[in-house]
Amino acid sequence: MRLTNQADLEKAFDKLAALDPRLASIRSQCAPIAIRQRPQGLEGLLGIIIAQQVSVASAKAISARFKEAFPQLTARHLSKASDDDLRACSLSRPKIKTIRKLVEAIDDGFDLLVLAEKSAEEAHADLCSLHGIGPWTAEIYLLFCLGHRDIFPAGDLALQISLASVLGLKEKPDAKETARHVAALWAPERSAAAHLLWAHYRHLKQGRDGVL
Repeated sequence: MRLTNQADLEKAFDKLAALDPRLASIRSQCAPIAIRQRPQGLEGLLGIIIAQQVSVASAKAISARFKEAFPQLTARHLSKASDDDLRACSLSRPKIKTIRKLVEAIDDGFDLLVLAEKSAEEAHADLCSLHGIGPWTAEIYLLFCLGHRDIFPAGDLALQISLASVLGLKEKPDAKETARHVAALWAPERSAAAHLLWAHYRHLKQGRDGVL
C-alpha cells in the first residue's frame, strides 16, 4: 500500500492512533497535517539533494535559484551546465559532484521511474548505490516521491527531536535508537508517524519547519 493522497494519510493516522493512543492528541494539536509529496524522478530527487544538511529556509532559497536557472530539469540540460552555473545556485562542491554523478548514472541507464515498481528495500538499495545518496536522501525519496507507507528517516534531526519530546526522553536519540523506537512502536505506519512528528516539531519550534 502507498500513501498517494490526503485521504490515505488520514486513514494511516487513524491506524497509528490505534497503535499508540498518545499520538491522537498530537494529531489533534497539530491539525491539519498535509501529506508531503514531491514528483517522482529527477526533479523530486534533485529537490531532496538540495535540502541535504541545510536549513529549510536555505533549501527553499537554493531550490528557487536552481529552478530559475534550470527550468527544464532533465539530465540532458544539466549535463550541459558548467560548475560555475551550478555554483551560482549556491550549491556546494559535494552537491555539484552528486548532481554530476547522478546525471552520469541516468545517461548510463539508471532509471529513477522504475524505482516505483520495486519494493522499498530494493529502491532504497538502488538509490544508495548512487554517489552522494545516503539513507536519509533515499528514505525521503521513498516517502515523499514514491509514497511508501512504512518509511521513517531515522537520521532526520527534526524527527529525532520530536521523538524525544513524544517519548519524554532526556536526550535526543541517535539514528539507531530512533529506528529501534519507531519500529517497535509504530510499524507498519511509520510514514504517517514521520508526518506527525514533523508537524509536532513545527509546533515545538513555533512554526519553524523541520523538512522542506
